[in-house]
Amino acid sequence: MAVRIGLVSLGCSKNLVDSEVMLGMLRERGCEIVSDPAQADIAIVNTCGFIDSAKQESIDAILEMAELKKQGHPRKLLVTGCLAQRYADELIKELPEVDGFMGVHDYSRLNEAVDELLNGGRPVCMERGERFLNQKRVLTTPKFSAYVKISDGCDNRCTYCAIPLIRGRYSSRPYEDIMEECRQLARSGVKELTFIAQDTSRYGSDFEGHPLLLKKLLHEASLIDGIRWVRVLYCYPDTVNEELLTEIRDNPKICAYLDLPLQHINDELLRKMNRRGDRAHIERLLAKCREYGIIIRTTFIVGFPGETQAQFEELLEFVKKWKFDRMGAFTYSPEEDTPAAIMPGQIDEAVKAERLDALMLTQQQISLENNQRRIGTKVTALIEGTEDGMLTARSYAESPEADGIIRVKQTGDCKPGDFVSVRITDCDAYDLTGVIE
Repeated sequence: MAVRIGLVSLGCSKNLVDSEVMLGMLRERGCEIVSDPAQADIAIVNTCGFIDSAKQESIDAILEMAELKKQGHPRKLLVTGCLAQRYADELIKELPEVDGFMGVHDYSRLNEAVDELLNGGRPVCMERGERFLNQKRVLTTPKFSAYVKISDGCDNRCTYCAIPLIRGRYSSRPYEDIMEECRQLARSGVKELTFIAQDTSRYGSDFEGHPLLLKKLLHEASLIDGIRWVRVLYCYPDTVNEELLTEIRDNPKICAYLDLPLQHINDELLRKMNRRGDRAHIERLLAKCREYGIIIRTTFIVGFPGETQAQFEELLEFVKKWKFDRMGAFTYSPEEDTPAAIMPGQIDEAVKAERLDALMLTQQQISLENNQRRIGTKVTALIEGTEDGMLTARSYAESPEADGIIRVKQTGDCKPGDFVSVRITDCDAYDLTGVIE
């Protein structure tokens, strides 16, 4: 009888790709993949360790699986991913109910770890082995849309971020390996490719000659038969150049959408965060994106150590000025072994929460006004599924999972994966309503 595997994937889309790689290895081995871990022989929790809330979610999921294990299924529990990588020593001691641990660069040893689990051992794999496995994945996204990871790790060394401590130095995935995976995905029915990494716009900078190859990667992916949309997330302001923006503007298959985490706009705080570039550079880049008609998504941190009320208000006015199409924000979370964690001027949690509320309420009104301007326009939309009797869809301006949706009245035989023409008829602050025409 095949070993049944249930996997819980937490955190970002990069972690999701790792989970899909693991599922591919296990299916190739002959395992049965089950959606309910309570029906599994082995449960895997692929954890996130980015900020406090993500770490707590990971711990909660591990404990939930441990409770199920007491009832007989799953029989074994394997913890993988960023939390396991970063806190292996503590977790091994404090969670005896967990049967094995695996870090972010040891997935090539997954079958070995499964064998050890089944034979009563407690595998601990933390050796930072292969970073990129050319493994056919089991997609957990809709069959017509897939993420493609193009690099791993980060060299930016932002003072608040633990990713370099967890994932290591920046490493670009081999170019042809990425392209072959894109071709395989297209052959399997994928129509939308979303390139991801900790820092996508730096792709290729660690190759000989230090070329920035994201523009080339986007262009060649757009030429693959069956691919309708290519989009890219997690770009950094200092490596987004004119060539990349021009390709995004001029190539009809590349979504005119740029995810550009800015984190703050005050120059002093940007320096303390160790972010490259300043407000003047950022505003020139934003102006060019607007000139080229590119949708902008960004992210900000509030409550960074030393952030004054005046500096927060500068950020608030900046958001009001630029009226971002998409914006997320989170409160600063001190991470062990990062420079910011020991900086003077740590902000009270209540003040952080108050600033976050003020920022997000401002963006809510901006988002509503942006959506209202779209009423009456027509867009090409990708049908994703159904919700409350309506079709759900996205246009080029909505990234998978991160942004709002377009609700569309069911018409004819439209099904998930179809591209349709939609006229926008109504909206709320984050979602749109439309009809197929």
